Amino acid sequence: MSAAAVITRPIGTAGKLFAFGADAVLAMFRRPFQFREMIQQAWFIASVTIIPTALVAIPFGAVIALQAGSLIQQFGAQSFTGSAAVLAVLREAGPIATALLVAGAGGSAIAADLGARKIREELDAMMVLGIDPIQRLVVPRIIACMLVAVFLNGMVSVVGVLGGYYFNVVLQGGTPGAYLASFTALAQVPDLWQGMAKALVFGFIAAIVAAYKGMHADGGPQGVGQAVMESVVITFLLLFLANFVMSALYFQLVPQKAF
Repeated sequence: MSAAAVITRPIGTAGKLFAFGADAVLAMFRRPFQFREMIQQAWFIASVTIIPTALVAIPFGAVIALQAGSLIQQFGAQSFTGSAAVLAVLREAGPIATALLVAGAGGSAIAADLGARKIREELDAMMVLGIDPIQRLVVPRIIACMLVAVFLNGMVSVVGVLGGYYFNVVLQGGTPGAYLASFTALAQVPDLWQGMAKALVFGFIAAIVAAYKGMHADGGPQGVGQAVMESVVITFLLLFLANFVMSALYFQLVPQKAF
């Protein structure tokens, strides 16, 4: 392979991934919609991610509360510990934790399923029969990932805030009233909507990457395993990039509260 081909190959892959995502978005508006498939996929993704997400949310909230509480105590503003913890969980920790688990558990399952169908030539058989694999298989999985990501983000936010409350009040000697009263000092409703929007976008990205890598797997079972690994790694990179872009846009568009 020439040096030019090595350099342009990632660009071509990115273009194909973008085109695949555009095709999937357009297929969402075509009928018939596979509602039953979507429900089954949502139930499966939720079943494999809900317990790990709940377990991850507790240390997330605890670490944020401990770090924020220690830092704020140095400035003599311990009464704002609750507000800082809520902001960190709603804006960053909740969506990121949800996306990583949805991509790691749900996304890998999607890539493995579609990759197995690809090497068994089921996708080719569907196209011969006039059935669009994107509309039949990919769209329900994308919507299922997005819905599950939003619901899991809500669970992570609740568990993270409760975990932060426990560790701040019990371990750092904070007062329950000050922790709860500070919620509205800096946090606002758009922060909640931003977290939900992030979870929705992250779920879309995880499903698109997993479906693309699965439907383009080759080389037998080893190729499927490679596709699963690549889908998880690519998804993580895209999630952090999307998180930076969405956070930057949010701070530019939404005025923040002051002390």
